[in-house]
Amino acid sequence: MTSELAGNTIGLMLSGGLDSCILLGHLLAQGWKVQPFFIRAGLVWEDAEFRATGRYCRALASANVAPPIVFEVPADDLYGEHWSTTGRGVPDAKSPDAAVFLPGRNALLTIKPLLWCAAHGIEELALGVLKSNPFPDATPAFFESYAAALAMTGGQPVRIVRPFSGMDKYEVMLLGRDLPLGLTFCCIAPVRSRHCGRCNKCAERRAAFRLVDADDPTDYVHAS
Repeated sequence: MTSELAGNTIGLMLSGGLDSCILLGHLLAQGWKVQPFFIRAGLVWEDAEFRATGRYCRALASANVAPPIVFEVPADDLYGEHWSTTGRGVPDAKSPDAAVFLPGRNALLTIKPLLWCAAHGIEELALGVLKSNPFPDATPAFFESYAAALAMTGGQPVRIVRPFSGMDKYEVMLLGRDLPLGLTFCCIAPVRSRHCGRCNKCAERRAAFRLVDADDPTDYVHAS
């Protein structure tokens, strides 16, 4: 099956966070048409993230951004009574990055988008993974092997591309300084769709704006 999207269209994993939203702006600036994908796995922050993706895409007001395709990949039966599904015991601002690791996360996030892209003639799926990502399922070896394994199912090969893989947070934030980053969402313990201000990801978000000496426009429930 092919699609009118094929050609100069690229798939994008769009979570609503800083990195993937900056990547969307970057791809548009390079002349790509973009097909975003959003994954619902039953995690506590997804409703707030999804609303953020809508706000952000509307603010960009680009005809080259297709409506996001939403896939259901339930993980509650896999993760069980985990902080990501219950909202209890969420890693706080003082926790190490390893505390927010979710086993198999990138495999779960990308399997349906990869298969969809293959079926519709889209040759690349972009992820906003930075070089500082410490997790084992964010390495070049993982992505290359995973995409190759899926291609063995009989579909068209789809490359997983990571345009920010050689960049750190400072460089990515500089790239996105003129984008409406206040509309993005990066919290793992949201309070009525607001950033909690106390979790690991809120701490990371604050630090990202400080890196580039930018005002942080985020509406945090807790100021510090």
